[in-house]
Amino acid sequence: MMYIMMYVLDTPDRLDEVLEAWRQVGVGGVTIVESTGLHRRQARCRHVALRFGFEHLTERMEQCNYTLLAVVEGEETVRRCIEAVESIVGSLDEPNTGVLAAWPVPIVHGAVKRRTEA
Repeated sequence: MMYIMMYVLDTPDRLDEVLEAWRQVGVGGVTIVESTGLHRRQARCRHVALRFGFEHLTERMEQCNYTLLAVVEGEETVRRCIEAVESIVGSLDEPNTGVLAAWPVPIVHGAVKRRTEA
């Protein structure tokens, strides 16, 4: 069974580490989307508008995470990806480490399959 895996990475400076860790556990490809969430959006809206060309600072606050999407083979690969992420950012049960979800998909065409390098 194939799975779609989605991980919202809360610390963008860890992106390359997460991508490399996933590659090592057999992920063949990842779609990377710059994203923001409700909490950051609401925090940005509460700030007083800045003047004198500093608006870009608040725009940058809004785009502070990456959403990673990958199609992987098997629940075991999903579990290895979770372990890899947690070895980098800490437990996903802790705040500011991100959110990871995965769900089975019955039909997949065009997904890249990789062998695990272990």
